Amino acid sequence: MFHAPPRVLLGPGPSDVPARVLLAMAQPTIGHLDPAFLQLMDGVRDKLRTVFATNNAMTFACSGTGSAGMEAMLANLIEPGDKILIGVNGVFGGRMVDCASRCGAVVEKIERPWGQVFTQEEIIEAVDRTRPALVALVNAETSTGAHQPFSKELGEAIHSRGALLLMDCVTSLGGAPVKVDEWGVDAAFSGTQKCLSCPPGLSPMTFGPRAMERLDARKTKVQSWYLDVAMLKSYWGQERVYHHTAPINMLYALDEALNIALEEGLEARFARHRAMHELLREGLSQLGIGYVSQEGFSLPMLNAISIPEGADDLAVRKRLLTEYSIEIGAGLGAFKGKAWRIGLMGNSATKRNVALVLAALGEILGR
Repeated sequence: MFHAPPRVLLGPGPSDVPARVLLAMAQPTIGHLDPAFLQLMDGVRDKLRTVFATNNAMTFACSGTGSAGMEAMLANLIEPGDKILIGVNGVFGGRMVDCASRCGAVVEKIERPWGQVFTQEEIIEAVDRTRPALVALVNAETSTGAHQPFSKELGEAIHSRGALLLMDCVTSLGGAPVKVDEWGVDAAFSGTQKCLSCPPGLSPMTFGPRAMERLDARKTKVQSWYLDVAMLKSYWGQERVYHHTAPINMLYALDEALNIALEEGLEARFARHRAMHELLREGLSQLGIGYVSQEGFSLPMLNAISIPEGADDLAVRKRLLTEYSIEIGAGLGAFKGKAWRIGLMGNSATKRNVALVLAALGEILGR
């Protein structure tokens, strides 16, 4: 049997998984149409609505990681020839461009330098210029640590121009406010392995009324059979029509992870992530280390920091892993070799972990 080495997971995901969640996964596997399992599915949907802050009927956990959620969202809401506007200021905006292109979309981009965010005025101007059917933005850009603001006013402006608003909240869900209904978000997807501290394998998703109307009005079949939400709706809804064998034990895990988040309380959970971020930021400042994300728009759960001059990127991360069993993330794309990414997500967002990574970095860097 494989024996996983003990690690302190402070990278961009996965985060440390609580023992309660691991124990939930170890329960006996039952059938995916067993009445007891169907009851658990209903509970997961209700809890996800609370975390997404939505009343959307079509809120569920898609089989697959966050990238599967992204593909499901775009494949269902795009038909060949549709124009879509995507905000690109890091890896995951770029990934949506690639996926939307594969779905046959005519992709328009609004771009900002890595680490920066878009203003509401920039987004609306781009919508006026391109007249898209869909606008897709990343709420928490994991590659840069940038926190893109959403607002009720932005949602209303996009809707008044005839477009839908789509949100990638893979890294923010459960760690910072995500207000789907208040912000007018029509569809959103996330992942289980970040601030929910559940193993990777599911993508929480929600589709609002406008998005479901778009689905119902499709003239062509969704290019992915497995991710076709019209069919998934029949399995997750009242009909319980067999579609695919759900990852049963993963849903046990998500259910328990959501229990933990709701027992803590979402506002308290958001405050804890913010407090740990500020504690880390203060300690890094004392080490002479700053952030690469735009001032005032840093994610609380994903800290993208500048590699100090003279420090060997790979050597430092290797020593953290081998000597301290701490995992942090490397920079991606434009930040490769220039940034480290320290995740303080869910169960990993603790004073102990902040103190540990600061002490280890200080020792390795000789500071």
